[in-house]
Amino acid sequence: MCVAGGDVPGDAVEARVDRWLWAIRLLKTRSDSTKLCKAGHVEVNGRPAKPASVVRPGDRVEARVHDRQRIVEVVRAIEVRVGAPIAVECYVDHSPPPPEVDPDDPFARERGAGRPTKRERRRLDRWKAGS
Repeated sequence: MCVAGGDVPGDAVEARVDRWLWAIRLLKTRSDSTKLCKAGHVEVNGRPAKPASVVRPGDRVEARVHDRQRIVEVVRAIEVRVGAPIAVECYVDHSPPPPEVDPDDPFARERGAGRPTKRERRRLDRWKAGS
């Protein structure tokens, strides 16, 4: 790894893909990033990537993260996790927008909304009963 002179900690000419995905905050933990690579859900420039595969500025990384296809272009190779404002500067996001939620779907809920309320449970029960 060659370290280039820059203002971002861990700024490098190239970085491991698992460390880079974690550093730009696409995944919460580095072990999650490594597992994603080992499972074959990460591609670099159209080729399957192992955790130790190298990314350089200009590379295109495609990853299947939380049931969503993420396509990012490497702008800066970093290996150290940085704050969100700096992390956003290290890649260009070419991902398709997330699928829209159908308001008529009784099972559709906002991500992170917690448990269904009593009103929502009754609505689901009525829907399951067919009325």
